[in-house]
Amino acid sequence: LLTKKFLNLLKCAPGGIVDLNNAAETLEVQKRRIYDITNVLEGIGLIEKKLKNNIRWKGIDDSRPGEVSDDMSILQADIEALSLQEHSVDQQISEMRDKLRGLTEDENNQ
Repeated sequence: LLTKKFLNLLKCAPGGIVDLNNAAETLEVQKRRIYDITNVLEGIGLIEKKLKNNIRWKGIDDSRPGEVSDDMSILQADIEALSLQEHSVDQQISEMRDKLRGLTEDENNQ
């Protein structure tokens, strides 16, 4: 909820630039909470620091919408492949647990 409020504040800010002290005051939260949000947004490249307490919204590069769409398709395919792989690994783990349980419960192995 706080992140959504902060993003709305960013969208309404002139030039997409927000003073973090003012943001904390406007949203009535500690600056630390604002810094938590900005650290994540900066880490994923959606904002950049302009000055000590000012950040600017970068967002997604609108000049290359086709590339963003292509990237999304590739990432969705990757997610699907990884989900299938995760399911396979989960099945293998389950099988190994069953085999290990069988070995530890087998009287011949004790």
